[in-house]
Amino acid sequence: MKQLTIEWRHLDEKGDTCLRCSKTGKTLSQVINDLRKELKKNGIVIRFKETKLSKSKLAQSNMILFNGVPLEEILPGAKNSQSHCQSCCELIGKNVQCRSIQYNGKMYEEIPEELIRKAAFIVVGMNKQLGDCI
Repeated sequence: MKQLTIEWRHLDEKGDTCLRCSKTGKTLSQVINDLRKELKKNGIVIRFKETKLSKSKLAQSNMILFNGVPLEEILPGAKNSQSHCQSCCELIGKNVQCRSIQYNGKMYEEIPEELIRKAAFIVVGMNKQLGDCI
């Protein structure tokens, strides 16, 4: 069986994470459950890894990697960006910028299901089944 490793990196400050990371985490969990069923039919197993980060590694927070490659490097034209995150500011105690993704003219602070699914399908070579979902 082929394996797809999905890693989610996020801030963990005394057991808490920011709102945007929390939303991404919930979405990612749902998508992984669905993908496990879909990809198993094609002989692909998903391994999930959660990496909790200290505030010194905030620049990597809310990052999703597929077999070690960040989502924004997989999706054509996507790029990593930064935006103000009030929730992180409150957790860390100072004004900070957090990761966001720019794709097809939109900025995403929380990573939506469509981007996660599209990146996963590209990595496993099933992107032709996606059509133009995004």
